[in-house]
Amino acid sequence: MTVTAVFGVSWEPHPEVWLLLAGLIGLGVYAVRVIGPRVVPDGEPVVSNRQKAAFAASMVLLWIAADFPIHDIAEKRLYSVHMFQHTMLSLFIPPLLLLSIPTWLARLVVGNGRAGPVVRFVTRPVVAAVLFNAVQAFTHWTAVVNTSVENGPFHYALHVAVFTTALMVWFPVCGPLPELRISLPGQMVHLFLLSIIPTIPGAWLALADGIVYKAYDTPDRLWGISVTHDQQIAGLIMKLGAGGFLWIVIAGLFFTWAKRHEESRKLNRTITEREVLTWDSVQAEFDRLGTAPEEPTAKPSA
Repeated sequence: MTVTAVFGVSWEPHPEVWLLLAGLIGLGVYAVRVIGPRVVPDGEPVVSNRQKAAFAASMVLLWIAADFPIHDIAEKRLYSVHMFQHTMLSLFIPPLLLLSIPTWLARLVVGNGRAGPVVRFVTRPVVAAVLFNAVQAFTHWTAVVNTSVENGPFHYALHVAVFTTALMVWFPVCGPLPELRISLPGQMVHLFLLSIIPTIPGAWLALADGIVYKAYDTPDRLWGISVTHDQQIAGLIMKLGAGGFLWIVIAGLFFTWAKRHEESRKLNRTITEREVLTWDSVQAEFDRLGTAPEEPTAKPSA
């Protein structure tokens, strides 16, 4: 059985994707092996195993999303695959990539120069959410979708815009700079508001009468999926897939927040949300030194 028979499209090389992945992996290896040992104090790891795993996962998912067959099917045959591709580029890959970046590397890149104020501004929750949702709305505009199918460079430019604004909107949640992350309750509210947006175009696609995107109305239907069903599947991916993923993250944040507050209650310690985010690192440091933090005791009454 040929590749064309399985995926419905002929295999095409995408050297631009391979060069991008090779460049990102090369930069990551150089940063960890060359730059890291020069700036990280002796005895401290340059990068953790979790960060290595997150980086590897982000690169694998980026390769899957941008290369054959997903990119070719998304660009030529099925809008539902196009939607799944954009979901990967906006919800799955950006948080993994941010989680893989060590704080020391982020500080070197951002620094105190011109990039610092720009990054701090565009990663503010409100600013990032507005930019992200504006790009999401733009990429669902009928004329934009039809043009992207016929114009490869324009399609890649849209991917860059989607991915860049996704990094901005995830930065307050899992960015490598602790001072730019918001509190856990703030993160939950931030992601909750983002989960509402996909329901609008998702419902529109699922309930639309007629064909929304003419570029995907081809006579030779891949896997027998009609153009109407293709649109409905795309709407469900946005409404249930994207929204469901965000709710899973929100649930994880809630249980983390509840667990940390329960631990602080057992220690008879009242802490603020910002302190909650750093208390684990304090405990880890005591563990590394072979000691343990003393449990606070109540002061005697006067």
